[in-house]
Amino acid sequence: MFKKIVCNPQAVAGLTIMLLVLLAAVLATVLAPNDPEALNVLNKYLRPCAAYPLGTDQLGRCVFSRLLYGARYSIGMSLPALLILSMIGLILGSFSACAGKRADRVVTTICDIFIAFPALVIAAAIIGIWGNGLFNIVVAIVIAMWAWFTRVVRAYAVVEMGRDYILASRISGCGTLKIVVRHLIPNIMPQFLVYLSTGVASAILMVSSFSFLGLGFPAGTAEWGAMLSEARSGLYSHPELLIYLGICILITAAGFNLFGEALRDLLEPEEAA
Repeated sequence: MFKKIVCNPQAVAGLTIMLLVLLAAVLATVLAPNDPEALNVLNKYLRPCAAYPLGTDQLGRCVFSRLLYGARYSIGMSLPALLILSMIGLILGSFSACAGKRADRVVTTICDIFIAFPALVIAAAIIGIWGNGLFNIVVAIVIAMWAWFTRVVRAYAVVEMGRDYILASRISGCGTLKIVVRHLIPNIMPQFLVYLSTGVASAILMVSSFSFLGLGFPAGTAEWGAMLSEARSGLYSHPELLIYLGICILITAAGFNLFGEALRDLLEPEEAA
């Protein structure tokens, strides 16, 4: 599989972008030339220079440093949320397809109710009730998106349930738990990883949307969505601040999507075979 990824230009491009963004987030304290929270109104809206590679914002803060730390916040919230979503989706989706018609009907009905409402609306409502904060944002993302992950895993599991090896497992006396853990989850994992890689981009965009709408971190936090919200005041006089942020979000989302689409294309021939 690794050889196929290396030989696929789209996969290499997506993986390279992903690694660069993750490295920038992890090494933000090393790469950032200035304190992202340091205020100096005398230096507001400076042009790019050696001390400030991308200039400064309306409060004299280093834009480049804030972009690096912003990646930390956006990705740092998205990955834990997706890890929890993966566990919920794999467990509920697999058992829904394997546990019988009644259990499957209950799970799918609840999922349909959640899917009927846009994920951003559900998450925004939860943040509005519980308030801002890292924990609340992660919980809001999980509650808003769990139904999508569960339905996707269930769809994969239903296909696998028709395979001969599942029938052989049932004939040999395997219970539901053993079939799910030993057979279903390992066999649907490659397809699920493809969906998960594209889900990272959705989670990052959702986190940024919260702060942009004033439902995320407090004003002044070096997070991409919050920075976008602050940069709106200089839309006409200093549009470069919005452009920098837009490029960062676009590149990050594109990297995960490119890699996810490439993985899907690479797995299709194996499924067909």
